[in-house]
Amino acid sequence: MDYREFFSQFRHLSEKPGIGGRIKAQPEDFVVIEDPLPSIFEGRKHAIFLLKKRNWDTMATIKEIAKRAGMRHRDIGFAGTKDRHAVTYQYISVPADAKERVEGLQIKDIELRFISYGRFIKLGHLIGNRFKIIVRDVPEDAFGRTKEIVRELREKGGFPNYFGYQRFGERRVTNHIIGKLLLQGDFGGAARLFLGAHEGRMEGDEARKNFWETGDVDRALEEFPNFLRYERTLLHMYKETGSWRRSFLSLPLPIMRIFIHSYQSYLFNLYISRRIEEGLPLNKALVGDVVVQVKGGVPYRDRTYRVTETNADFVNEKIRRNEAMISGPLFGFAMRRAKGIPGRLEEEILEGEGISLDVFKRLPKPMAEPGGRRELLIRPIGLTYGYISETGMCFRFFLPKGVYATSVLREIMKDH
Repeated sequence: MDYREFFSQFRHLSEKPGIGGRIKAQPEDFVVIEDPLPSIFEGRKHAIFLLKKRNWDTMATIKEIAKRAGMRHRDIGFAGTKDRHAVTYQYISVPADAKERVEGLQIKDIELRFISYGRFIKLGHLIGNRFKIIVRDVPEDAFGRTKEIVRELREKGGFPNYFGYQRFGERRVTNHIIGKLLLQGDFGGAARLFLGAHEGRMEGDEARKNFWETGDVDRALEEFPNFLRYERTLLHMYKETGSWRRSFLSLPLPIMRIFIHSYQSYLFNLYISRRIEEGLPLNKALVGDVVVQVKGGVPYRDRTYRVTETNADFVNEKIRRNEAMISGPLFGFAMRRAKGIPGRLEEEILEGEGISLDVFKRLPKPMAEPGGRRELLIRPIGLTYGYISETGMCFRFFLPKGVYATSVLREIMKDH
């Protein structure tokens, strides 16, 4: 299953026909510019660089910089991962004494410009991202269709805030399934899928296919290419310990958590889709809903309150003024649960998956997930669009951190 087939299960909020087309035909068609927290420029212990990369994965970029500058990659800070098939601008921090070494680096398709001194940049140290995206091969009436879709979605409160396909895997759409297996304690099943799932067109797929059919760890270690380093780490640890559980725990924490977060994201997407399917509004709070506060168009997901019969009119007025947004569940053991009709929908999704919130606590400690809430709608700030000669259409907008531009484009393109 590819990501298009996977995403076809999630309902569009807009009912108008899309413009079709293609994104990311070239890296320059998808430009991302990070807006950092101003506080990263406080202090003198680290040198802050603006990193421009083209067709590079963020972690691969960080590791390449670290290797060439003679430092540990953990000593390089960054606020968030950016698309690979794109031209992206983001801020990184390096120890102050490494400034000159980093300044002197010359790496193909990577540019580094010293900005100032500051602090170590951690994940989440950003306000959001600005996007410039070109959609190619659109029909002649694409502008008119876009205008109709945008008008319709403004009336409905915004675009559905689905997690994008990057969360699940573009070619091997398996991250969420691996996450569910880990939650259920099936580490062997999770390992078989992580190591063996293949779609036949990627380097290493023949080795994956052989493992899927035989489960032969020794053969896999001979056949798996070196660039599949996490898979090889898992195999080496299993050969050493005979335990898939201990093997998973040997992976870096961010990698382990990707699987759990992916499953949470899948359930959240299901919740939005089910709410659309049942005709429940995404921009009018129902009794039992949990809403998040919004300031300057940016949601504050740690500031939530539940809607009651007493405060429903007051809350819905705040939603109309863009001072609050309805949230959906990021399932976890400490998540604030909805009640009423929204609570029933959350319960049905858990029952349909055959899991309870307790499983998020029973994970090995580093992977235990408290959960939280996330707004159901995206309201792109400063959305503009227009034709670029005969190339296609260009879209520009700003999104708060953790929100996917591909989910905005999906609603307009209706390509999956």
